[in-house]
Amino acid sequence: MRIHPLPPLQCLVAFEASVRHASFTRAADELFVTQSAVSRQVQQLEGFLGRPLFFREHRSLRLTPAGEHYAREVHRLLAQCAEATFDVMKRHGDLDLTVACSSGVASLWLTRRLPGFRRRHPGIRLRLLVRDALASMAPAEFDAGLYYLREPAPTEYTARRLFDEEVFPVCSPGYLAGRCLQLEDLPGETLLFLEDGQRQWMSWQEWFGCNGLSFTRGQPRLMANDYPQLVRLALLDQGIVLGWRYMIDEHLLDGRLLRVTDASASHGGGYFVLTPTERMQSQASRLFSRWLLEQAQEQLRR
Repeated sequence: MRIHPLPPLQCLVAFEASVRHASFTRAADELFVTQSAVSRQVQQLEGFLGRPLFFREHRSLRLTPAGEHYAREVHRLLAQCAEATFDVMKRHGDLDLTVACSSGVASLWLTRRLPGFRRRHPGIRLRLLVRDALASMAPAEFDAGLYYLREPAPTEYTARRLFDEEVFPVCSPGYLAGRCLQLEDLPGETLLFLEDGQRQWMSWQEWFGCNGLSFTRGQPRLMANDYPQLVRLALLDQGIVLGWRYMIDEHLLDGRLLRVTDASASHGGGYFVLTPTERMQSQASRLFSRWLLEQAQEQLRR
């Protein structure tokens, strides 16, 4: 029996991404298409259904009652399709392992430790998936993940905390050039800003607020949309960057970066190892999760 009616798959994907981001622009960024392409695909879907799915408001999207119901079903069905597709594509060896993490975690913490894991477990076939937004992935895409979370983990994942969050400003000895800075000196210094305001990570504005400092948009700054690049700029004497304890520790231990002040801040978040809730862990995933916890305990003892 023919399955009917079915809208175009790309329209469903565009709609689901637009719902999660409440924005055609951010959905387009995730899907690597233009904002107008996402808007057209959603309009095509609305034409197919014969009813609107969004209220278009100034700089935001709000689901209609029909859109709310449809969004729940579309997300569930796309997730099931992704899970089934991945199951078919993936070799079901118990020693295959896909690890997901953000670019910051990958470049600052995980990749330098992976050789130790591979020496201990040489038979595991490892794939590293670097994706900054956990929300952009389905649980079927990876076996274990390492992510910073400010809010509780989505219900699709089991989360075990590795580190608590602690954020403080750091810079190179070359940038300081022998100076000693006080907390109140920071607004006058060159600050390295993460451009993407959608991330969960703490911003300079929030950090200043936690420490009783006023934030002014006219102060010296250098911006980038990638946190590892900001750290590299700090290493090159270009300014002061917010550093996350444990992620930045290696640079502090070797003296390439220094804490500027003793002041710090936290949103109460932390770094977690995540595994899909509805999938039985493979041997490789169990070994990797156990190894991550060992690495975290070792670093906490320093």
